[in-house]
Amino acid sequence: MSILDELYATIEARKGADPDSSWTAKLLSKGPEKCAEKFGEEAVEAIIEAVRNDPQKLTSEAADVLYHLLVMLAARDVPLADVLAELSRRQGTSGLTEKASRGQ
Repeated sequence: MSILDELYATIEARKGADPDSSWTAKLLSKGPEKCAEKFGEEAVEAIIEAVRNDPQKLTSEAADVLYHLLVMLAARDVPLADVLAELSRRQGTSGLTEKASRGQ
């Protein structure tokens, strides 16, 4: 089991928990829209650190992005396994070919 699998399992376990018991439970209790908003905020912070070329801060912000992505997925009942399966499906396919297959 990877660290992402373990983290996702922890996030899933926090669903329905007392919002005063953890940050994850509090965030999930605010609904999927708030989870998506928080993911967006963290993504912007990671972009800023990438532009500033601060590897240490970018590493920290990237960890925040991954965590909040998993929270957002859990809030919408999208299993991490489904996302990983989609990545696996795309592996070995040119990004240009894959994007063209989606009509974009």
